[in-house]
Amino acid sequence: MWRVGTVVALRDETATARTITLALPDWPGHVAGQHVDVRLSAPDGYSAVRSYSIASASNSEKEIEITVERLPNGEVSSYLTQDLAVGDQLELRGPIGGWFVWRTEQKEPIQLIAGGSGIVPLMAMIRSRGAARSTTPFRLLYSVRAPEGILYRDRLQALPKEDSSLVVNFAYTRIVPKDWPRPPGRIDKDLILSATWPARMTATCYICGPTGFVESVTDLLNTVGNRRENIRTERFGPTGERK
Repeated sequence: MWRVGTVVALRDETATARTITLALPDWPGHVAGQHVDVRLSAPDGYSAVRSYSIASASNSEKEIEITVERLPNGEVSSYLTQDLAVGDQLELRGPIGGWFVWRTEQKEPIQLIAGGSGIVPLMAMIRSRGAARSTTPFRLLYSVRAPEGILYRDRLQALPKEDSSLVVNFAYTRIVPKDWPRPPGRIDKDLILSATWPARMTATCYICGPTGFVESVTDLLNTVGNRRENIRTERFGPTGERK
């Protein structure tokens, strides 16, 4: 079922990423981790559909947020991040998905691991936890190329100061901040051991990002003792589309 949403706010997260807030009067609600399909249609009948994770917690205001990363030669992402204006309308289908989700009744420790724009559905989980006033212990390990590429930077840096049961760690693959304790590099076994829940905690792990990133991190979690049945993954292909 396609719904029509109206753009009520736009916020630039980085030089290439934008958060879009949409009002949807008939929105049925969603669970953190779900996504929507967005359809753009041209006057000549051509249409393009892309899938985007929902970034917001479920709420009673009948609004959702999606965060879109502009891709090189991306016809849909370029329009959404550069041309879309407040008051415009978008066709959406969803919410979609039932496996890569976090529900507020879950009480076990939660490990979130994101690569790049893979932070979006994990941010929905963090926000849903906050909205529900949940005390479930969360840890986030977020891998980005450089500090300026962090989505939701101000909020992520503020959260641990407000809630000691939420721990946020960053991994920088190309450029690190001044005085950062680790050199640039990908997530490795040592970082998994130091920045994620010990395997004995039997945390549920959510990994989201490019396919190679997801596969590498899954293998590392297995190597240090996490069971595959406790690991849930969501991945993006070369075009940035969900798989």
